[in-house]
Amino acid sequence: MSEYSRSPRQPKKGSGSSGASGGARRGGPAAARGGSGSKGRTGRPVAGGRSGSGGKATGPRFAGSTKASQPTKLPDRKAAPEIDVHDPEGVRLQKLMAAGGVGSRRVCENLIEQGRVEVDGQVVTELGVRINPQTQVVHVDGVRVNLDEDRVYLAFNKPKGVVTTMHDELGRVSLEDYVGNREQRLFHVGRLDADTEGLLLLTNDGDLAHRLQHPAYGVLKTYVATIRGPVQRDVGKRLREGVELEDGPVSVDSFRIVDHQPGKAMVEVVLHEGRKHVVRRMLEAVGHPVLELVRTEVGPIRLADLKSGRTRRLNKAEIGALYKAAGM
Repeated sequence: MSEYSRSPRQPKKGSGSSGASGGARRGGPAAARGGSGSKGRTGRPVAGGRSGSGGKATGPRFAGSTKASQPTKLPDRKAAPEIDVHDPEGVRLQKLMAAGGVGSRRVCENLIEQGRVEVDGQVVTELGVRINPQTQVVHVDGVRVNLDEDRVYLAFNKPKGVVTTMHDELGRVSLEDYVGNREQRLFHVGRLDADTEGLLLLTNDGDLAHRLQHPAYGVLKTYVATIRGPVQRDVGKRLREGVELEDGPVSVDSFRIVDHQPGKAMVEVVLHEGRKHVVRRMLEAVGHPVLELVRTEVGPIRLADLKSGRTRRLNKAEIGALYKAAGM
């Protein structure tokens, strides 16, 4: 069953409206104190209180009201303008969603009718809507759907000794030796130095690649480093508070010790910085030079059991999670 095929959660029936009306019937504390001759704690009559015929008290009259205890009417807010996302020359929305891996055509139609689908930020509930998959953006339950079948998203386990470039003029082993035979021109998301191995994302989606590697979007990268030990007790605190490097201060988002061995230790470092050799430089700055370094995660994508030198295509859920992490 597709992750989108579940029925949306129905809002719980709250008591907010009944409580509000009940408060209006009772008049609230202000109405109770508003009788003729009644006085507040200061000994002065409560503002707005007056006596009707028979001496019974009524609630205070608010400015602009026509009945006692009726609040002033708030000004009407202008509704957000609706955007016509229909493209007569486009493809039916449910067909594109099914091709994008959301679910069967019928499941996609149900999602549209339930108001769980947005096109360019506009909720679509009609089944006849057509869109342009090259220019328009679709979200289902807040998760972006990839509509462009020409886009490629790969996870690559970069071996040690491979330089992160699609072509190396010095003749060193590069990414070209692993993915150079593909028709699409791929971008590498960020870099790993030659001595660092692990997860590297490859794609021809330039906008996504830019956001994933730019520190302003806060996409986390996780590294496992083998360092000289033993690890000092205050290392984690110092790294979280920030250390000064030659190109400015840097701090980690998370740090923990994974394992201890005689003379060395294995630690996990999580950060959203992307400066050159930043993990190696910051660990050396706190007295623990790196012996080995592996990147295990980029945002929601994990290296897992992908073998060194191998690539795999990201599935639809992983692509949607990457879009979400990048705020797209």
